[in-house]
Amino acid sequence: MDIQTTKRTELIDITDRVRAAVKERGIDEGLCVVSTRHTTCSIIINENERGLRSDILGMLEALVPQDKSYAHNQIDSNADAHLRSVLLGNSAALPIEDGHLVLGTWQSIFFAELDGPRNRTVNIKIIQS
Repeated sequence: MDIQTTKRTELIDITDRVRAAVKERGIDEGLCVVSTRHTTCSIIINENERGLRSDILGMLEALVPQDKSYAHNQIDSNADAHLRSVLLGNSAALPIEDGHLVLGTWQSIFFAELDGPRNRTVNIKIIQS
């Protein structure tokens, strides 16, 4: 799946797109792995509530400030994005039961852009069990 991001850091809810991929595959039981090959973005699962999304981005800025002097910035000025991605991870694995993703009531799947805006790719691998 292709994603066009619009901000340097943002959380994009991709839950419906992942659900559609699972439905299209038509399997009853299995595993859905959502991942990205990019090193300056992440895949996370959490609640899609505006205040929490803001808090997550604020936490990342507090833990890994953009304006700090990092060694990698001598090559490319996006070390903060790489480090934030290390904290969040680049994939999530979700069970599929009865043809549907198993998510909690408030859970959503997010693509976390950490060095945008950019064109990004998210991979969805569905494994039947």
